[in-house]
Amino acid sequence: MNSKYVSFLFLFFTSLIFAQKTEYNFLSIADSLKDNANAVIRLNQIDIIISSQRNMNVITKRVVTVLNEKGLDAIDAVESYDKRTTIKNIEAAVYDAFGKEIKKIKRKDFKDQSAVGGGTLFSDNRYLYLDYTPIQYPFTIVFDSEIETSTTAFIPEWYPLNSYFVSVEKSILNVKYPDKLGFKKMEFNFSNFKIEKILDTSTNLSYTATNILAQKQEDYSPVVNTIFPKLMMGLELFHLEGVDGNAKTWKEFGQWYSDKILLGTTDLPDETKMKVKALVGDEKDPIKKAKLIYTFVQQKVRYISIQVGIGGWKPMLASDVDRLGYGDCKALTNYTKALLDVVNVPSYYTILYGDRKKLNIQSEFVSMQGNHVILSIPNGDNYTWLECTSQDDPFGYQGIFTDDRKVLVIKPEGGEIVRTKVYEDNGNTQISKGSYTLTAKGDFSGKITLVSEGSQYSQKASIENLQPTEKEVHYKDYWGHINNLKINKISFYNDKDKISLTENIAVEAVNYGSLTSNKLIFVVNAFNKTNAYVKRIRNRKNPLEIQRGYLDQDEVSVILPGGFSVEYIPENYELSSKFGTYKTEIIKIDSSNVVYKRTLFIKKGLYSNKEYDEYRLFIEQISKNDNAKIILTPNL
Repeated sequence: MNSKYVSFLFLFFTSLIFAQKTEYNFLSIADSLKDNANAVIRLNQIDIIISSQRNMNVITKRVVTVLNEKGLDAIDAVESYDKRTTIKNIEAAVYDAFGKEIKKIKRKDFKDQSAVGGGTLFSDNRYLYLDYTPIQYPFTIVFDSEIETSTTAFIPEWYPLNSYFVSVEKSILNVKYPDKLGFKKMEFNFSNFKIEKILDTSTNLSYTATNILAQKQEDYSPVVNTIFPKLMMGLELFHLEGVDGNAKTWKEFGQWYSDKILLGTTDLPDETKMKVKALVGDEKDPIKKAKLIYTFVQQKVRYISIQVGIGGWKPMLASDVDRLGYGDCKALTNYTKALLDVVNVPSYYTILYGDRKKLNIQSEFVSMQGNHVILSIPNGDNYTWLECTSQDDPFGYQGIFTDDRKVLVIKPEGGEIVRTKVYEDNGNTQISKGSYTLTAKGDFSGKITLVSEGSQYSQKASIENLQPTEKEVHYKDYWGHINNLKINKISFYNDKDKISLTENIAVEAVNYGSLTSNKLIFVVNAFNKTNAYVKRIRNRKNPLEIQRGYLDQDEVSVILPGGFSVEYIPENYELSSKFGTYKTEIIKIDSSNVVYKRTLFIKKGLYSNKEYDEYRLFIEQISKNDNAKIILTPNL
């Protein structure tokens, strides 16, 4: 080969290597970190510098190799800002699979968006985010940012791993703080991960996590916060919303919050005060007065979604909500509290984690927590809880967004950790009663009444407000096992005093029963077949959690076609386990009438990973029996 040509190739590849970031080369990732991964966090370094009670800087460097489209969320290139938080730096760079830089992204290239749409009230609460569409996979994004804030009541939690199907090559946390602010920390779920504490002094803290393999998402697992590693941090001397704070206990924290954050936010116009006093009239019972006020709020104001913490921690003035007719959870809760104050009903601003999966305020760690606010009204030894963002919820009903979890009640005399309402398993009911007729061709027509209460009310109540076509889609999906289903009639009765929703549905379908060898065969349980699919998971790692139990009771009359006799009818069946009970009964009234009864009771609970297969088999047995068939033969 020509020596000049060899020299040229050497120079070409040498220059190419130096033009690349070899540490970002996709090929350098260990195979174990690619297994089950949609993205690999090459580096996630967070440096938190608390220079005083009123100043904190958070510097982030995040290097993410995205392996496929499902890994895009792992980029997480976003920062929020407001009048107390400044984004000092934000930029990114994109590299191809082999570490060659293909794009630089400057601050002006990030999208700047209001934290809430549709109003100017929160216009100073905004965020910058990277919206990048890749040309090909894999690719690597390097994200750098720095924010400066006067808010030190909330130190960002450290999550070495925070999502499924993402692996971590290295995650670093460095924290620097003055020794007189009462810095504190609390570790969770560190033991099963490669996390090393590098430094822990009166002014410095440092951790490094390495080679955390991607975790598969396993059905019926507890929430990520309770099984993945995290570190909570806080200060006993802190700053929030322009006010210094000092709290070592929840009582101190709640009193400070009441005196310094909520004070002065509940003033209302005289016209509104007169209106609600007239509305309440001579009523003396505080709960009945609260119910009148709650209805007034639902009719007057609407909810604008903005997460607690992004839109500040101090609620907007009640007078502004009254004038504008809208607000976020903080604003509407505070407004409702202000109205109750006018009619002498005590109520308390309450901070919690709102989510369909139950999440607790960490009661052992006094700090600013939560993402949602509701109102609590003392009612004897308990509380009545009000979800002030809903225009539809019944008074005092929590549903599955705020039920059964630890929350922080802010009282003038101090904070208190309490648990919200627990909807007991046997109170989460769906009681159904109906009938259907089968023709000689196997065609089916019937009607069913479903009455839902407890947490099952929450899961059903939204159906009433769907558009007609959406309702039809819902029921066709709910009864997906019935082919050729036609919905003839839908009506609802929503008893908000009893907190009970009644659904009345009339349906029909051709060929529900099948004619085989001159026999008519059909599944007797037409209306409430178990649709929970519990898949086999080999070597399951996570515990099994059933967050809410329930009770279903069904009674359905079946009118058989004339000219047929019953050849086979399934036997009555009972099943009992630690997870619940199941029972079916089929009663033959006469040659033309059968009654089908079914009861399914599921218990909530936390079980070990070893018990998962037992639960899977329990559900499989229920599903199998829910598919039991009656066989009819024609009379000769």
